[in-house]
Amino acid sequence: MNNTSLDLKAVPELLAAAGRQLKRYAVPLFLLLVAGVYGFLAYRVVTLARAQPTDAAVTAQVKASAAPHINAAAAQQLQDLQDNSVTVRTLFDEARNNPFQE
Repeated sequence: MNNTSLDLKAVPELLAAAGRQLKRYAVPLFLLLVAGVYGFLAYRVVTLARAQPTDAAVTAQVKASAAPHINAAAAQQLQDLQDNSVTVRTLFDEARNNPFQE
């Protein structure tokens, strides 16, 4: 029989012997594995943070969003109210200068 062939019955014994030899390196190997995973995650975060959208993706998003439409009659009514009332004009001016103030 050929000496280079592997006996299937000897495989568990070989694995057990390899496990005993690797057991003393378990902590450094685990730390190396954890450092590798963290390094990979950091690399992916940086890569994805720097990614720029393609022109096709930007165009698709712009086409998908609807432009706001203001009714001309409602705009004219607001303009007439603003012209006729001092208080409304003040409110419009305040809202125009600071739109996030309540």
